[in-house]
Amino acid sequence: MKGLTKSIKGHLILTVVLSQLVLAAGLVFTGVFYMEERLQAALDADLQARAMSISAKSLVPPSPDPSHPDFYEIRKGPTVLARSSNWPADLTFDNSKHKTYRSLMVSGLPYRALYLREVPILDREEAPPSSSDTLIVVYAEPTLALRNQVLAAGVYVALASLILLGATVLLALLGIRRGLLPLQHLAAEAAQISAQNWELRPTPDVKRVEELKPLTDAMSTMLDRLRQSFLQQREFLGNAAHELKTPVAILKSTLQSLLQKPRTAQEYEAGLGQALDDMERLEKLLQWMLRLARAEQWAQGALQRDLQEIDISNTCEEAMAGIRSLARSRNINLQLNAESNLVCKADPEDLELVWVNLLENAIRYSPAGATVDIRISRNNGRGTVVVEDHGAGIPEKDLPRIFERFRRADPSRTRETGGFGLGLAIAKALVEAYGGTITPESTPGRGTRMTVTLPAEQK
Repeated sequence: MKGLTKSIKGHLILTVVLSQLVLAAGLVFTGVFYMEERLQAALDADLQARAMSISAKSLVPPSPDPSHPDFYEIRKGPTVLARSSNWPADLTFDNSKHKTYRSLMVSGLPYRALYLREVPILDREEAPPSSSDTLIVVYAEPTLALRNQVLAAGVYVALASLILLGATVLLALLGIRRGLLPLQHLAAEAAQISAQNWELRPTPDVKRVEELKPLTDAMSTMLDRLRQSFLQQREFLGNAAHELKTPVAILKSTLQSLLQKPRTAQEYEAGLGQALDDMERLEKLLQWMLRLARAEQWAQGALQRDLQEIDISNTCEEAMAGIRSLARSRNINLQLNAESNLVCKADPEDLELVWVNLLENAIRYSPAGATVDIRISRNNGRGTVVVEDHGAGIPEKDLPRIFERFRRADPSRTRETGGFGLGLAIAKALVEAYGGTITPESTPGRGTRMTVTLPAEQK
């Protein structure tokens, strides 16, 4: 089942429409509520005025809606003094309050009623009233006209809000469409990227958009890295083909020379021995290339391994034991100084290979009688292994490229020395696969220091 696609433009339009709908609904609600409150306040004031007028028996106000007349009642204590003909028989009020407003339904019509206590008698022909001569007045007026006014106001506000909503959405559509044009231009420029064109050329409108600057910078950085990786892979393939071509050509030449004419057994034996040497060199080159590919895959998280805790100093000692014969042949002393025992999760063969590669380079570029030092310490919660020689050093211009595959600082290291130019590349890939770093430092004429840091714990 294919996943649903998402549109930034559609999302923005939906957000604008929903926000405007909420705004319109808020305006309608606020307008209707305010209108109803104001009209009801006016109605309550009119009710009080009518109730005070009806207390004078001769001043019965006319009903504002003759088809739906007002109703009233005047009482003095429990005695009803006056009552309209349409007075509802079941109407009751809470007589504990001096003034009470109440909304009610009478015969299916909405009314607003007012209950007043202690209303003075205004029309009296006998003796002046005493302080206890007061009336109870109940007056009710229909609110159908008020409801119609509120409804009309709500309709007008809603229509105005819808018109404004349409205009706002239209402007938003135009703004969103125009605002997304730089993104479309950037996508068009990105579509022009190919193996022959690695440069991203954003248009001026793209450069002016502040929000697109992080994206264009990230894309440019990504393209630079991809171009560098592409060039490295192409160079690797060319170098690998060249490295493989040499032993294959020599092996082919050896076999062809054996077939050109009859040979003695000793000549056949010597020729086959040379062919076997070339085959071993070819096999070793393939093994190193495979080891490098696996190390890089592991460093990128493409491979999973179940690792055990090992002692880093033990791997250094094993590496020194394996390369001691080379050191003796060149009269080089190997010295190990372990300040603390460090433990990390790793494959011991991988770390031994790292130390062997670093030691081999240090031995080959050290003068006879020199010493190659290995120091193990703990710094800032990480294990540090330093391999340092006192040889000729590496020129500053070559230092950034020593980890490139098939890169040889000394072009004379060919078949006789057995170098392929993969040792440091494999060492770097393995160290990074374990979450570590490898940093070269060199001073021409004074030697080279390779510092490896690994996540480790003190034993």
